[in-house]
Amino acid sequence: MAFSRTIILNEKEIFNCLDFELDAPIVEEAEEYRLKNKITVFLILFIFLFTTACNKNDDVTAPSDGENSNFNKTGFPIVNEEIELEIFAGQAPATNPNWNDVLVFNEYEKMTNMNITWKMVPHSGLEEKRNLALGSGNLPDAFHSASMPLTDIMRYGEQGVFIPLNDLIDKYAPNFKALMAKYPEIEEALTMPDGNIYSFPQMADPEFLSYRMGPKPFVRKDWLESLEMDIPETTEEYYQYLKAVKEEGPSGGAIDEIPYGAPYIDPLVSYLRGSFGLANKGSAGGYMDLDPETGDYRFWPTSDQYKEFLEYLHKLYSEELIEQNLFSIDHMQYLANQNEGKYGSIIWYSPMQIMGEKLGEQYISLPQLEGPHGDKIWTTLYDAVLNPGAFLITSENKYPEATVRWIDHFYGDEGLMLFFMGVEGETYELDDNGDAVYMEHILNSKEGLSNEEEWAKYLTFPGGGFPSMTTLKYFQGAESKPDEMASSELLAPDLVQEPWLTIRHTNEETNKLSGFGVDIEKYVVEMRDKFIVGTEPLEKYDEYVKNLERMGLEDYMDIKIKAIER
Repeated sequence: MAFSRTIILNEKEIFNCLDFELDAPIVEEAEEYRLKNKITVFLILFIFLFTTACNKNDDVTAPSDGENSNFNKTGFPIVNEEIELEIFAGQAPATNPNWNDVLVFNEYEKMTNMNITWKMVPHSGLEEKRNLALGSGNLPDAFHSASMPLTDIMRYGEQGVFIPLNDLIDKYAPNFKALMAKYPEIEEALTMPDGNIYSFPQMADPEFLSYRMGPKPFVRKDWLESLEMDIPETTEEYYQYLKAVKEEGPSGGAIDEIPYGAPYIDPLVSYLRGSFGLANKGSAGGYMDLDPETGDYRFWPTSDQYKEFLEYLHKLYSEELIEQNLFSIDHMQYLANQNEGKYGSIIWYSPMQIMGEKLGEQYISLPQLEGPHGDKIWTTLYDAVLNPGAFLITSENKYPEATVRWIDHFYGDEGLMLFFMGVEGETYELDDNGDAVYMEHILNSKEGLSNEEEWAKYLTFPGGGFPSMTTLKYFQGAESKPDEMASSELLAPDLVQEPWLTIRHTNEETNKLSGFGVDIEKYVVEMRDKFIVGTEPLEKYDEYVKNLERMGLEDYMDIKIKAIER
């Protein structure tokens, strides 16, 4: 028999695998057993094939998820017999606190046959618990909405803690693969320096500009009319409008007018820097852009234009045209002031949604202002990939193919509707045009809750950080409201051209920048605020630049330039 001949040829290998000392008597004894009893021979063959004492057949492995008859490569359920996964999930303050019993995931469990045990971690302790899970080796099957930093994605990806997703996306993520094909910048943003993709992102539809452009500028139309002024179009006209609000009282004594207000200084900085030619490669470039005269790389917080920009902001603050407690105002106090209509100008989100229709309709959009040298750039454009580390699969996961299919659903139209709208008849219904609209109990809460609080009863997207894509079709936040959409259309012609993506650093670069690089960026912000308020006079600007050079600005720029060019 062929079987017997095979056994004879491999007899020595069998005994070696079993750590027997092979000598003549043993061989003779084995021969005798083989001739007398075939069962013994088959037992030896069985041991040879399956023993772990010898690694002659390292290339023989158990079938993967994708080859398993329990796994379905397309359609639902994803698996025929239920499987279980444990997922670490970041819990934002506005998010439902228990995803183990929430409508959206209860429904999805029925669809997929995948039972998820959610380990909820509040944002207040997210970083600590995330680091503990990564450092202890006690890994979940996946991290969801955990805001995994790029540095950790690279470090733990290269170490094998997170599995590469390139091939899995190609085979089992048709929705996400289609998005990468349509928008190559998504793949560019997710690909780490080693060439691997380790995560699924939270992202915005690249064409949903209102969402990607951030807070937008508005002024009070009725106050402009009272002051007999046109909508400001330059930084000088904006200054004159704010000054008129302070000096002439357009409310007629009804309220204490505040020319400009916001929850913090950054929206104003982001809006006006483009009027001085700064951040001309967009907000994703951080403090790096290109010198408009030479085309060379530039650290713009040391430029002459930046000094002029600070002088303008200081003038607004020193003349009390900016809310004087802007650097310390409580957010609720800001909202209270806004809802009382105290602000002549704001840079924030939809006035009609936040203030209500009656007051909100008094605010109209401002264009991007032209600066003293003709610069006019709207610089803020968030990457389509807002949060690259929204979903990662760990090496502990026994079902990576099924897990990829599970998360990919939320990047397609059906999954987006489930994630953002919920279940038909329970959270939404279809209108006469066939569009999904939230039901009355969500839009007009009997408990007096906000839309966001009602959403959180059934859905998990409130709070952000989620692995999916925000689209105009399903997103019901401020950025989708008519006044915000009109503002984005007004600003779009001045949108930064060919913006850079967020700069990706290697682990080595990150380690270097975590020291002196962090100090440099922190010093820039500290001095910016001091120059604006006047606690540091702008006569010390040259000294500020020299301090940055002493802190290692040249090395900082070298690292940034290499990363940009890479």
